[in-house]
Amino acid sequence: VAGENFDQSPLRRTFKSKVLAHYPQNIEWNPFDQDAVNMLCMPKGLSFRTQVDNRDPQLHSFIITREDGSRTYGFVLTFYEEVTSKQICTAMQTLYQMHNAEQYGSVCASSSCSMDSLASSIDEGDATSLAKLQRYNSYDISRDTLYVSKCICLITPLPFMQACKKFLIQLYRAVTSQQPPPLPLESYIHNILYEVPLPPPGRSLKFYGVYEPIICQRPGPNELPLSDYPLREVFELLGLENLVQVFTCVLLEMQILLYSQ
Repeated sequence: VAGENFDQSPLRRTFKSKVLAHYPQNIEWNPFDQDAVNMLCMPKGLSFRTQVDNRDPQLHSFIITREDGSRTYGFVLTFYEEVTSKQICTAMQTLYQMHNAEQYGSVCASSSCSMDSLASSIDEGDATSLAKLQRYNSYDISRDTLYVSKCICLITPLPFMQACKKFLIQLYRAVTSQQPPPLPLESYIHNILYEVPLPPPGRSLKFYGVYEPIICQRPGPNELPLSDYPLREVFELLGLENLVQVFTCVLLEMQILLYSQ
């Protein structure tokens, strides 16, 4: 993997990601765009963590709009799994040794004082904070467990966000559970890809995930388009005043750009 942001410590850098597998291999009416899906699943690239970092799973969605105006919707669950490759762990250790040597060299070059006088100039509180910072931003192969980000993604012709979210969470639970689910994981993936149809317009559909049933509903021809995103989250993310301002801009047909990390 090729690291970027070399001024950052190795655990804060981003690395190049790639699609490990996708099923089915191709669909005639919806060809798989590997580069686009890879970039949209991991917009910041591959990232590493240790046991001291937050590794809670994250969910996000994306839209691919083609030249003919057709849309494909992607729903992604990003999680962290333990790195079992000794080679990758050793490479991370080497990156830290190089980074620390470079940082030490730049400190010495910019200061004529000795390390003893530098240490004596830092009060006890600062030294403790510095030690904590170094602990949370370091990697020791003999002491730390290395984790790497990984995604599972569902691509659908309609934005069934809640149904896809529930299925991905159940699939993730099955992958990380100590006890395997009743059927092999491939059975659940085959079921949602080949045996669960789109609900007819104006109807709802109930299908089985890994552990619990999942329901999705498709609006009829005379109903408002499908909007499966919870309005509560919009209020939480934007706040009331910002949401009113955005709504006003929509009514005035102004161009709107939302920028987010």
